[in-house]
Amino acid sequence: MANDSQLKLNTQFVATANVREYRETIPVWVNEEDVVLEIGCEWGVTTRLLAQRCREVIGTDISPRCVAEARRRHPDLRFEVLDGFDVRAAAALARPFTKVYLDISGLSGYRAVLDVVALLTMYAVVLRPQAIVVKSGGLKRFISHCHAWKGPPALARQ
Repeated sequence: MANDSQLKLNTQFVATANVREYRETIPVWVNEEDVVLEIGCEWGVTTRLLAQRCREVIGTDISPRCVAEARRRHPDLRFEVLDGFDVRAAAALARPFTKVYLDISGLSGYRAVLDVVALLTMYAVVLRPQAIVVKSGGLKRFISHCHAWKGPPALARQ
């Protein structure tokens, strides 16, 4: 069982529902000092957008075919074959990632919310980035129905 100090994370989580929202976060969340890991880069389009705003970016995808095409389209950027569920392989890239962009299309459904939360937590614990931006419509919908309980309002003095 995890203890309280293990789960005290400083990572901010940003949930987006689609590619447009995912990419709109870049000018807000990424700056020239950032080292960014993108998981699920496909052809490298978002990786290219990230590269324009950060110090370093590594785009990854589980598909060797996608990585080969991303390398062909963007030969000046770094792409690696990586299973997004293999957090140890991401850590083995041995970079001080300050931001993680996570676009795993298979985790967009409402039923996948627990898998998304588990994956986000693993990346936050292992890599300790400042922020993780995730494209998951299911997670964004779930969050929109959540309220963080802060206790009952103070009782009016009589």
